Amino acid sequence: MGNTYFFTGYPGYLATYLIRELFDAKYPVDHIYALVLPSFMEKAQQSVQMLTDQLGISSDKISLIAGDITEERLAIQEKTYSKLMEEVTHVFHLAAIYDLAVPLEPAKKVNITGTKNVNAFVLDLKMLERYVYFSTAFVAGKRQGTVYEHDLQHNEGHNNHYEATKYEAEVLVDALKERIPTTIIRPGIVVGHSQTGETLKFDGPYFMLNMFRHIRFMPLIPYVGKANALLNVVPLDYIIQSTIYLGHMDKNQKKSATYHLTDPNPYTARELYRLFMYHYLGKKPKGTVPHKLAEFHLKIPFIRKWMQVEKQALDYFNEQTIYDCSEAQRDLKGSGIKCPDMKNVIPNLVKYYKEHATDKSKHIEIA
Repeated sequence: MGNTYFFTGYPGYLATYLIRELFDAKYPVDHIYALVLPSFMEKAQQSVQMLTDQLGISSDKISLIAGDITEERLAIQEKTYSKLMEEVTHVFHLAAIYDLAVPLEPAKKVNITGTKNVNAFVLDLKMLERYVYFSTAFVAGKRQGTVYEHDLQHNEGHNNHYEATKYEAEVLVDALKERIPTTIIRPGIVVGHSQTGETLKFDGPYFMLNMFRHIRFMPLIPYVGKANALLNVVPLDYIIQSTIYLGHMDKNQKKSATYHLTDPNPYTARELYRLFMYHYLGKKPKGTVPHKLAEFHLKIPFIRKWMQVEKQALDYFNEQTIYDCSEAQRDLKGSGIKCPDMKNVIPNLVKYYKEHATDKSKHIEIA
């Protein structure tokens, strides 16, 4: 008998790719239930049709459930809720607001209250084998130095409401570790697929490409500050493959764990800046604009909207934080899953960006 999965965050990019990987990796899938906001139901139905056509599986394998993580019992109809209680073996909780510039209240509602409600749902499940929660390495906030996978609670503060609310949400999930088999995934900054470059949104490191596109007419383009932080960027496929593999650890072998899915050998922000510029414009940076001056200009709405760069992105250029991923590397050993060298990934990311740079749906709205 196969596993029965419950996903939040569908038809989002990560949830869609994780479901695809379940079938590609040939896990014993009995059924998949995906929680969908009613406003996204049509899009979700189209996504399921595309998935089942591409994978050659019956559409009966995936059921869409109208609901909302911000509501008690996830706003799921009682009959369906009771059915899930008897069937679901694995929960993948991905629904969240990931925007660095998100205001506090919507971030709290989705990331904290939503996770609290998913936790209550998980505790009701009678057949549960594993709860997989998608967090972020940046729950470490403004901590400096080495952050280990067992590290969580701290008083160093956070750079934005996204980090702060994901931190509070992970604290809630971490408290369940002694009661149920729980896997917490903390990815670094996720970019596109290492081979195809495909991505849903041009955010994070793509803000560099946005900036280059708008100032490419300049004869010289400088570095931004010292940018000596290790910018932990990881490709989508590494995150997807690792999450599925680690999310199926035998509960007797590994009851609960937290994993940094970060690059074991990260580049500095300065090095990545240079690589992105070289592959996009065929030139290298010259000179340096002080970090404070760049920060000042990005506080001006017109400039950041024109450049399509969130001012919060600059926070990650200088923080001296190392995300130790020893436990993830140890448990992935023998799986054949390794984090690719970003030097070899960036050309594919840039190629995809060039092909889709004018696609408005790929860009986030800059406040």
